[in-house]
Amino acid sequence: MNDSTTETVENDQSALQRAVHLSQQRMQANLGGPFGAVIMRDGVILAEGWNEVTSTNDPTAHAEVTAIRRACAAVNDFSLQGATLYTSCEPCPMCLASAYWARISRIVYANTREEAAAIGFDDAFIYDEMPKAPHERLIKMVHLPREDAQAAFAAWAAKTDKIAY
Repeated sequence: MNDSTTETVENDQSALQRAVHLSQQRMQANLGGPFGAVIMRDGVILAEGWNEVTSTNDPTAHAEVTAIRRACAAVNDFSLQGATLYTSCEPCPMCLASAYWARISRIVYANTREEAAAIGFDDAFIYDEMPKAPHERLIKMVHLPREDAQAAFAAWAAKTDKIAY
């Protein structure tokens, strides 16, 4: 291995170890489930996160999402291009989508979604729901077109000073 590869492997191991430590530490403190995350770019930790679902009553407060929120605030940008997300478990569909929206460049994870399912965190049904047509999903979805909603989209399309994301 060259020095760059060795450094990447060492950073990967160190950051992933920190994510796992956060998962254990915060779970033991009853802050949420056994999930931790670290976001690193250019060898620098931008933010850490842990599962806070039960301690904040926020079903979106997964470790990866909290880390993404904190990292974006830390760098004052909605893009984390070039960053790596280290997480104690393979991201659920929401966290994976959040990583895509944040432009995360790499994800390194420890436990698999199958291992998470074995302890009661089964996201398989969400993965199965995503490719279905809206009318076939378990959550009833009603499409109710509105002219004012279309006008908002048209205004966005015509807006010359928008910040595209």
